[in-house]
Amino acid sequence: MKTLLYIATCLAVFGLAFWAYRENYTTQQVLKETRSLQRQIGASQVRLSVLRAEWAYLNRPDRLRELAELNFDRLSLLPLRPEQFGRVDEVAYPPQEDELLDFTNGVEVSSLGANGQTATGTQP
Repeated sequence: MKTLLYIATCLAVFGLAFWAYRENYTTQQVLKETRSLQRQIGASQVRLSVLRAEWAYLNRPDRLRELAELNFDRLSLLPLRPEQFGRVDEVAYPPQEDELLDFTNGVEVSSLGANGQTATGTQP
């Protein structure tokens, strides 16, 4: 009977050792993938910051103004005139409703306490 117990214990130890080895190997793989993804994220963030800097450089107002002046005739641009802009009184605002909100079954809450009791301690 002891022999069977020793064999079962040895098999359990070998099984646990194999499981621990496999888990360790899997963990190492996941850590390698994580480091790789973090490097990719870092490179993407650097690239994004470079692109933002380039965008800001290319959209400088003085540069855009100069490009517009250089290509004014070729693009058939027209100068802005005051008539192209609307007046404030031409803006369509949503209609105002003159009706007050209709509350049916309204409850007076100004005299109620935190627990729904009145100042005298009774329920309304």
